[in-house]
Amino acid sequence: MRLLLRVKSKFFLCCLLLAACCLLGKRKPSLLKELGGRFKNGFSLTALFLFFVIIPLAYGQEDEQAFRRALPGYVYRFPADHAAHPEFRTEWWYYTGHLTTEKGRNFGFQLTFFRHALRPPSTQSQSRWALQTLYFIHFAITDEKRDTYRFQEKVSRGALHMAGADPETYHVWVQDWQVRLQEKTHRLKAGKEDMGIDLTLVPAKGAVIHGNNGVSQKAVGEGYASHYYSLTRMQTTGVLHWQGHSYEVAGQAWMDHEFGSNQLRDYQVGWDWFSVQLDNQTELMLYLIRHRDGQADPTSSGTVIYPDGSSEHLVLSTFQVETLGSWRSKKSGTIYPSGWRLKVPGKKLELKLVPTVKDQELTTRKSTLVNYWEGSVRVTGRYQDKDVQGRGYVELTGYDAEFRPDI
Repeated sequence: MRLLLRVKSKFFLCCLLLAACCLLGKRKPSLLKELGGRFKNGFSLTALFLFFVIIPLAYGQEDEQAFRRALPGYVYRFPADHAAHPEFRTEWWYYTGHLTTEKGRNFGFQLTFFRHALRPPSTQSQSRWALQTLYFIHFAITDEKRDTYRFQEKVSRGALHMAGADPETYHVWVQDWQVRLQEKTHRLKAGKEDMGIDLTLVPAKGAVIHGNNGVSQKAVGEGYASHYYSLTRMQTTGVLHWQGHSYEVAGQAWMDHEFGSNQLRDYQVGWDWFSVQLDNQTELMLYLIRHRDGQADPTSSGTVIYPDGSSEHLVLSTFQVETLGSWRSKKSGTIYPSGWRLKVPGKKLELKLVPTVKDQELTTRKSTLVNYWEGSVRVTGRYQDKDVQGRGYVELTGYDAEFRPDI
């Protein structure tokens, strides 16, 4: 599950400043100071950009009613729905997967493309310089053999073709990092020689729609939802660039796509999301949205996907998530759950999930400004009275002490 977030003005003032700095090439403090000194009374170019462009945009574009909401009755059409949906405020495309080299070395990867509109389509300027949409990318690699994890991030504005998401064909990009659909094949490209991927993904099953009646509900109330589907088993081949070496790799990936405009309530502070691919060709997705008191929101749910591609919706009362341990980040000081037991008693399913590497935390200071844990896990357990094993990914948000509930 990938929740679509309602981001208020304070957060986007920061993000827009970052985008402006990226555009103007002023990431280094020394360069900022030099530019600032060229303006009288201490006004830097960044400050002028903030007061005359960013603040008016951020405070003038908070009317979420101008964007389309995720409501029941949505009818999915593929492959058209892989492409961008500019009538919704926020959208993301999320790939996670497990890769193995020819010599049996295992890696995990995460590649996420985010789109957030600052203006509804009906009010967008035709200027090629107009600041109307922000794009972010998070990219991570887990090296299981060496107990190593690295991530990269990018942020860009949707102007001058520096970044974009095509509403007609599935093509999302930030500079030279991109995902593109070629017939039924997904092509992913990100990173460089020291950390990069160039992968081809072919779905082994059709798209699975999560939730009921076309919506994945995230809170009580109309419109507090997203349109959410997954490709839960994608045969993956390609090249992994890692620490100066290039490896031919093969494996499996999972793709999530969500779009909406207003999903979370103020009393919801984070979520735990689980995806599992078992060796018997069954997949499982579960998410728990947490309240301030730690209780799970009643809209938390999941989906079980059977070998033939059929699926079944799971309400909160039908599954259990037990935390088995914890891990403290040396980077942020955040304490995250670490190790889980998932149970779906009605399906005679019980699984144990163990992180392949303890530290798989993203501290996204250059893009979304949120600390979260997202990493690969090993899976063992029992299903229908038979031993099973597999791979998975887990995402944990809202555990950082400085997590902002309005994001």
